[in-house]
Amino acid sequence: MRAGLNEADLHPNPFRQFAIWFDEAQAAGIVQPHAMTLATATPDGRPSARVVLLKGVDAQGFIFYSNYESQKGHELAANPQAALVFHWAKLERQVRVVGRVERVSRQESEDYFQSRPLGSRLGAWASRQSRVIAGREVLVQRLRELQEEYGDGDIPLPPYWGGYRVIADQIEFWQGRPNRLHDRLRYSRRPDGTWLIERLSP
Repeated sequence: MRAGLNEADLHPNPFRQFAIWFDEAQAAGIVQPHAMTLATATPDGRPSARVVLLKGVDAQGFIFYSNYESQKGHELAANPQAALVFHWAKLERQVRVVGRVERVSRQESEDYFQSRPLGSRLGAWASRQSRVIAGREVLVQRLRELQEEYGDGDIPLPPYWGGYRVIADQIEFWQGRPNRLHDRLRYSRRPDGTWLIERLSP
């Protein structure tokens, strides 16, 4: 049985609390603990969700990278609000994040892009994410062309590719407990930047 989640044990800063849980997920051997479901919606409320990878956490929020011209990119451009969910089943834990979304600086995107493996950088150019294509050969051929063009040399950051930061205004920590009487503790950002911690009924 998992230990409970008590208010007295929480760090007053939710990002520090997230770091504690993330480190414990890594220590538990969870595969891809940085995988998170990203939920977006169109302006008229039509939702969509997919799994993306967390690439950073700072004092403002949670960072991931993508193609700005993808479905998620178009939805975030029109409606810059999103939710994230981390699910670490082995630990019976979830973390839910809600907030507005903004692009990271071009320099942050450049730094991250250049840290990626060669194949991933070429792939960002080869794929016009979410667009209909005639078949896989379209991607394969485009990759061949890019390999010939760039070889092992410098590959520039595509103008349509970069990072997003989900600036959290609510972060909820969920710990599984017996009899479905789970622990749910939610941080809400106050106007002065401090955090209110409240317990939610499961």
